Amino acid sequence: MIGGKAIPRAVDRNRLRRRLRETLRAARPAIAIYDVIVRVKGAVATGEIHAAAAEGPVLVEKLLAARIP
Repeated sequence: MIGGKAIPRAVDRNRLRRRLRETLRAARPAIAIYDVIVRVKGAVATGEIHAAAAEGPVLVEKLLAARIP
């Protein structure tokens, strides 16, 4: 969930949502056993959306590394 306080402009919120959704789709076979909720807590400036989206694959890797076999 991306609130209006974190990213005021709807176009920027949607851009980040699309990028994060695509990251999760790419990792879908490996994370299929999880229900993943992504929540943006801090404010993200318009110029930082690309950097925020780049954290998605890092978080997916951390999730997979913490997985118990």
